[in-house]
Amino acid sequence: MFKPKAIYYENGIENYTLGKELLEKYKEVPKFEIENHNNIEEMRKKSNKEFLNMKRNLIIGTRKTHKYSENHKVSDFLVPYTSSGCTASCLYCYLVCNYNKCAYLRLFVNREQMLEKIIKTAQKSEKNLTFEIGSNSDLILENTITNNLVWTIENFKNTDKGLLTFPTKFDMVDSILPLEHNGKIIIRMSVNPEEIINKVEFGTSRLKGRIEAINKLKEAGYKIGILIAPVIFVENWENLYLELIQLLEQELSEKVKKDVFFEVIFMTYSYVHVKINEEAFPESINLYNKDLMTGRGRGKYWYKNEVRNKGEQFFRENLQKYFPKNQIIYIV
Repeated sequence: MFKPKAIYYENGIENYTLGKELLEKYKEVPKFEIENHNNIEEMRKKSNKEFLNMKRNLIIGTRKTHKYSENHKVSDFLVPYTSSGCTASCLYCYLVCNYNKCAYLRLFVNREQMLEKIIKTAQKSEKNLTFEIGSNSDLILENTITNNLVWTIENFKNTDKGLLTFPTKFDMVDSILPLEHNGKIIIRMSVNPEEIINKVEFGTSRLKGRIEAINKLKEAGYKIGILIAPVIFVENWENLYLELIQLLEQELSEKVKKDVFFEVIFMTYSYVHVKINEEAFPESINLYNKDLMTGRGRGKYWYKNEVRNKGEQFFRENLQKYFPKNQIIYIV
């Protein structure tokens, strides 16, 4: 269970139910008032070596930006929701930007405002929209601190229209198993070979726990997807990912295998990741491979087309072999 070493909070959070709950829950934790959760000067000035220490802090404020982004994969919109950042330390973390901004966990207490907008947007639409509410954080992890996921499901289950979806790398799902959700929640578990989880996805759940969570969630009636993500082309990657696919085929329940869908995402990386990881994780694996990667915009890298094409062929062939009845939504 995450216990912050310090809390940085915006004035006014005590005016929200969740804000009051968090201030009471962490009443013994040192607190510092800030003007804006998005610009904490003290943290911006810290060196990259302080990366892990900064992740021990908790930032609490209100979300001011509520703009939806269109998405055409498993959802219609990416929605800013109740948190941003994470307590884990995956070496490729997509939430790390501008050096020390964005990496630590930020909680937003105006959840009623955010969920109300989702419901109103869903009701106005002629089609049944799906909203991605977990693109900025991990809601299973956040739920262990805020209980927000339980609150969200309970307050969304009886809406006329709309579906909610989010990905996770965590197995702490027991609190949402007994809930009535009316089939309106799609949970997508992110998986990687155990060797990659151990070397790259620090602070996340083990593969065994993630698979067990998938089975429990399906038994509870949730719609399930599996992200093989991010695919990292380490040495011996074909054997590692083949073993992963075979393990999924062996360990997933028949209920899951009946209609689970797959997403496959290749890793992207950046100059910022390189610099942070060199100082914060000096003994860790180097994910930048100049022979396999190429530039993708300013300071960003992704795998060369020939590498990606080989990877796509591998995953299509093996997922088709071991999960012939299941859909691959996309490979990117």
